[in-house]
Amino acid sequence: MPRLTLTRKLFLALATLLLTLLVAFAISSMLSLRSGLGPYVAEIEIRRLSWLAERLQQHYVANGNWSRLRGNEEAWVRLQRGEVDPASLAPREREPGGFWGGRGRGGWSLPFAEGREPPSPLEPGERFAPPWFFPRIGEGGPPDLIFKRLGVVDNGGKLVVGARVDPATAAHLPIRSGTVIIGQLLLAPMQGLEHEADRAFLARHSGFIALAGVVGLVAALLIAGMVGRRWLAPIDDLTQAARAVARGRLGTRVRVEGQDELALLGRTFNTMADRLDKAESGRRAWLADVAHELRTPLAAMRAEIEAIQDGVRSFDDRTALRLHRQVMRLTQLVDDLRHSMDSHGTTLHEHAPAYPLTLLQEALTATRDRFVQAGIAVDADSVRRLAEERAPRVLGEARKLSQVWVNLLENTLAYTDAGGRLAIEARIDRVDGAPALVVQLDDSAPGVTEDELPRLFDRLFRAEASRNRALGGSGLGLAICRAIVDAHGGDIEAEASPLGGLRITVSLPLSDTEPT
Repeated sequence: MPRLTLTRKLFLALATLLLTLLVAFAISSMLSLRSGLGPYVAEIEIRRLSWLAERLQQHYVANGNWSRLRGNEEAWVRLQRGEVDPASLAPREREPGGFWGGRGRGGWSLPFAEGREPPSPLEPGERFAPPWFFPRIGEGGPPDLIFKRLGVVDNGGKLVVGARVDPATAAHLPIRSGTVIIGQLLLAPMQGLEHEADRAFLARHSGFIALAGVVGLVAALLIAGMVGRRWLAPIDDLTQAARAVARGRLGTRVRVEGQDELALLGRTFNTMADRLDKAESGRRAWLADVAHELRTPLAAMRAEIEAIQDGVRSFDDRTALRLHRQVMRLTQLVDDLRHSMDSHGTTLHEHAPAYPLTLLQEALTATRDRFVQAGIAVDADSVRRLAEERAPRVLGEARKLSQVWVNLLENTLAYTDAGGRLAIEARIDRVDGAPALVVQLDDSAPGVTEDELPRLFDRLFRAEASRNRALGGSGLGLAICRAIVDAHGGDIEAEASPLGGLRITVSLPLSDTEPT
């Protein structure tokens, strides 16, 4: 048995629903036709009895009421046959040749003799009664004769003469005297299919309904198949693409058409696959960079040790110092890697009030001599003034905020040419509607190209050419800065500096108790 996929399930569900609707439509059509055929025929029949309504109207006008006709079944039958005068209900003479007279108003315009073939059915508006339609008094007749289903009621709904007919199902023909309704002629619909013509009519229409049902079923199956393919083909594509991504083919993408929810799902999948592909590429590049960074100190240590083993060098204090320096560099690289990978960068272990400007001043004090030795002038007057006036504070860890300032100052020391300048500006601004401390560090040449700016905060990335140094660091300092600033709810950005070097902008949200 074939597996019921989602496409097949949807096809079967739609096909079953449409088939059920078609069957229900066919059954309801047949029942409606059967139940509505009798009333429809009765309406047609009673419209052809206007001649009888005229006779009844003549009788009522002549007598002023229905008393002479009420309950008089014999007069009622003779009135229908034209054997009595409509006004007086007196018997009328039969004309020679076997015809009843009455070519005037209310009479017949066509003769009819006993034993002759009855005339064709009347058209609406013709003013004669077919005598063949009614049996003689005392004679029987077919069960569907009109007089057996015909009755007259007065304007109060009370039966005058004829059959008792349910007004709710009967066909109505008003009997008027001028504009006043004096009664109604009621005709009950036929019960069942008594004539061969009725059965033939229903058979023809049943065949038409069956044919329409078959055509509708075929169309329903085609529509169900098309809808299933249109709706679920993208889902099948997504399934295959997801399997391919799970097997490691991260370059897999799905074709997206339209703007509906399935198209949105396809675009979302492509975005996810693209990010996974970039993350995997970044992971591989990161591992390659880590291996490269670890290889440098390890290679230096290996060279020193092999030189000692070969007797090229003796193990003295200078050799021990070089080995120690390489070990410390390796230890620093491992520590930097650990800090940059710590839970999206950095996890805050406490949320105590911290004063970032005070921490920045301490870092400047600690590195003052090194800036002097490097020949780099430092301008931090705005930091000092704001720290004295406002002493802005944030919630976080002072030790990690201090590490941010130290890393940024180390970056300037490592990459700024001698005779350069570092300008630091601090201010309180509103970021996303909330007060924040904004610190801007601008250093002088050399700068960073536009293509390299977005990657400065990537792990192990170091700008090539002008700002690259053989011992310029591991390339993790700015990545650690971003991780710490993000953990404090702030933001850090890099752009070209007006001084010709790099501008680093750090924004930290102030604590709720910080006055604005």
